[in-house]
Amino acid sequence: MEWPELDPARDAGTWTVLHLASQMLGKIRVAHADWVNHGWHVALQPGANGLMMLPVAAAGGRFSLSLDLCDHCIHLLVSDGRSDRLPLAQPSIARLHRELVAMLDRHGLPSRFHGRPNELPDALPFASDERPAAYREESAVRLREALRHVVPVFETFRAGFAGKVSPVHFWWGSFDLAVTRFSGRSAPAHPGGVPGLPDRITREAYSHEVSSAGFWPGGAFGADPIFYSYAYPSPEGFADVAVTHGAFDQTLGEFVLPYADVRIADDPAATLLAFLHETYAAAADLAHWDRAALEREVVAP
Repeated sequence: MEWPELDPARDAGTWTVLHLASQMLGKIRVAHADWVNHGWHVALQPGANGLMMLPVAAAGGRFSLSLDLCDHCIHLLVSDGRSDRLPLAQPSIARLHRELVAMLDRHGLPSRFHGRPNELPDALPFASDERPAAYREESAVRLREALRHVVPVFETFRAGFAGKVSPVHFWWGSFDLAVTRFSGRSAPAHPGGVPGLPDRITREAYSHEVSSAGFWPGGAFGADPIFYSYAYPSPEGFADVAVTHGAFDQTLGEFVLPYADVRIADDPAATLLAFLHETYAAAADLAHWDRAALEREVVAP
């Protein structure tokens, strides 16, 4: 199957619902799970049917929530076999929030979490966001199918690193799939300043040198979907490196490859993988990473 077309003019309403719903799930795990370095424990995981929260231990049973993009619901699973579903198509984000809390309460599960979205300027609290929501199943399916194509490419890229490397996971704050490689060396303190995100969290996330790449569908921002790659700290000359696909965006401070360009390429997976390899190599070489010690051959299944 071809990579699906993603059009913010048509799909942004659905992506906004999914972005804010994903934040609710992530915040539940923030509130009720022990902190893991770089916040890796709170990221959502790409699954066969959408995006899922790692399980949380609670008195009412170990439970997990997922954004099910096949059945178009928030799917609750509890360790004792109970399950429940909340349709994603709701009149407003406030209604989705109320129904999610009510579903957790019905099952005696923790329902307390921080009530304001992160990383979105001037965001309304979930409980106050009564603006009409527009969830379209067709748009959600396109995102699900895009992830079906994109995630294996990122997994192959991750498999080529023997050093410290994150899982291929989905950050609900910015609504992007990401994988991050580490050099092993400490980095200067990050300046912070991310809307709605405490600086201490940002600084812990970037405590060591990284080369990070991801897929950003646009989320609530309604922007064109892109693939990106950046380094922190950005080594001198990084912005001037020529790559086969994509280019450095001075405003974003990272390499960018439009999803639309990958989608229409003769070999989309190979095009994306080349972008990931070339931008990482530029960062690692300019920052003098010990690539021989950090990299490995990918072992085929």
